[in-house]
Amino acid sequence: MGETEDIYLAGGCLWGVQAFVSTLPGVVFTEAGRANGASRPLDGEYDGYAECVLTRFDPTVVNVGQLMAYLFEIIDPYSVNEQGPDVGEKYRTGVYSDNPAHLDAARAFIAERDDADRVAVEIAPLTTYVRSADEHQHRLARCPEDSCHIPAEVLTKYSVAGSARNTA
Repeated sequence: MGETEDIYLAGGCLWGVQAFVSTLPGVVFTEAGRANGASRPLDGEYDGYAECVLTRFDPTVVNVGQLMAYLFEIIDPYSVNEQGPDVGEKYRTGVYSDNPAHLDAARAFIAERDDADRVAVEIAPLTTYVRSADEHQHRLARCPEDSCHIPAEVLTKYSVAGSARNTA
């Protein structure tokens, strides 16, 4: 494996997004967090933040366009501030990065779609990131009885049987 790169993917409740993204080819690490909030969080308040997953990937295995295609498998790309039963600004969909090439690739992915004018996925530079508490890290792997807007069969679609990767 060569150099890795980081991108932040928001697709509604971070539990399901992390469970799904952790299984993708080329993804070597994930961390549940919150991105691009209005201010530094105080006392657990995350004003304006989007629930997201820091996604560390090997670009020799998977590229940003492919990560976008995977993300679009688990989101409603037309919905604003809502995914499944989760409603509110923190559940908005988005792609964030401090690498302009990542943002260009995400925008290109959307531009190539026939429905590009309807897609409501936010593509923006990463301005702030806060790691979520330990109780939110790999939550669905630890607490499979918890619910998520992503169907269980989709969460494991790309899993490698017996793999323990990304569960630290």
